[in-house]
Amino acid sequence: MDSQTAINSDQLYHLGCYKGEVGKYVLLPGNPGRVPLIAALLDDAQEISHNREYLTYTGILLGEKVSVTSTGMGCPSTAIAIEELKIAGADTFVRVGTSGPMQQHIKHGDLIIAWGAIRDEFTSKQYVPPEYPAVADFEVTSALRQAARNRNVRHHVGLTQSKDSFYGQHEPKRMPVKTQLLERWQAWITGGTLCSEMEASTIFVLSRILKCRSGAIMTAGIDLTNLLVTAVDGLKLLIEHDKKRGFN
Repeated sequence: MDSQTAINSDQLYHLGCYKGEVGKYVLLPGNPGRVPLIAALLDDAQEISHNREYLTYTGILLGEKVSVTSTGMGCPSTAIAIEELKIAGADTFVRVGTSGPMQQHIKHGDLIIAWGAIRDEFTSKQYVPPEYPAVADFEVTSALRQAARNRNVRHHVGLTQSKDSFYGQHEPKRMPVKTQLLERWQAWITGGTLCSEMEASTIFVLSRILKCRSGAIMTAGIDLTNLLVTAVDGLKLLIEHDKKRGFN
């Protein structure tokens, strides 16, 4: 299938699902293994497609169709997911993932809600120049923050750094560009960046370009205990807010 055929087809070339099979609200973990865990928090969730790193379930939340799609690791595969989910009918995206904390006051298991991201990656630069900000939607961010407050979960709201190289961050001293990596990392920390991950900036940028909404909630480390339920709670609050305004 060539690219033009893929665009015109009712089946999404990379995701494998069909137009109309996903909801307007989509939760986006990176890891396919987390999709069933999140889907279990929805009503009547069923797997609708699995191709490459993209696993998609669709269920119901407060009477609205909601999907969960894994993006894979990193911005290139994430951009493909956003593009095709938009074609399929989605318009609201919430990244749900893990991250590495960058500030000493952040404890393992704390939640981090990102209102913006450092575009320390190259995928989003294929869409707009680097001066264009990567910012989350205010309503999505507010719903996620309120959900964390309602659950009385330790959380922080601020900036994340979205990078391309996992080992470039974790083992910078063995890289030929180690001086640049270390200097930039210290600059992000000094600037108050809360955490580091690999997808949020592209989700924010593409969502703006595609006239969609997006937000991001991450856990510091790999503890999913509070992350998944808080993300779904936040989406519930957003759906309720949309219904009151007649957006559904």
